[in-house]
Amino acid sequence: MRTGVTGLVTPHPLIEQLPSVYLEQDFLRRFLGALDEVLAPVLLTIDNLPAHLDPRSAPDDFLAWLAQWVAVDPHEDVPPDRRRATVRGAVTRHARRGTLGGLAEAVRLETGAEPEVTETGGTAWATRPHTTLPGDEGRPWVTVRVRAGRGRAADRVRLEELIGAEVPAHVGFTLDILPPDGDGDGDVGVPRNGL
Repeated sequence: MRTGVTGLVTPHPLIEQLPSVYLEQDFLRRFLGALDEVLAPVLLTIDNLPAHLDPRSAPDDFLAWLAQWVAVDPHEDVPPDRRRATVRGAVTRHARRGTLGGLAEAVRLETGAEPEVTETGGTAWATRPHTTLPGDEGRPWVTVRVRAGRGRAADRVRLEELIGAEVPAHVGFTLDILPPDGDGDGDVGVPRNGL
């Protein structure tokens, strides 16, 4: 986290806050100068707090802290601009979590590629219990197809963890990682149980 910065000049020297009668005393000048050196990083951090709390301008260590505040875990291999976008849009994405659009956006932020997401379900409202689920017969299922970027392989394990966290618990999923621009057969996914 934050540490002392050597040579940092304070924006509010303590000696200037005293009456002029004390400005001549050498001991007091040196004592307050030492306090200024300790307090300078604190005062500058407080003065810049809005910039520290904005994911677009926060220092990297504060960005990691902000990510914890909004319950996201951007992978360290993800480029800094996508990490910042992940933190910046986290609250909005939490509102869409469990939806097709929310899943597509989470995969897009992780991979940088536009995924193709298909689902078997739908929605229904009933007054009686044990009403059949809408959509295709069988269990609700999601299939995610994402094309790997040129020169960069998609991390299957990381994507499966992400999809498993994004889909509702009762929904199973399949992940298909396609080769860049239609090269080869790709990495066809194994169905995963959402439970």
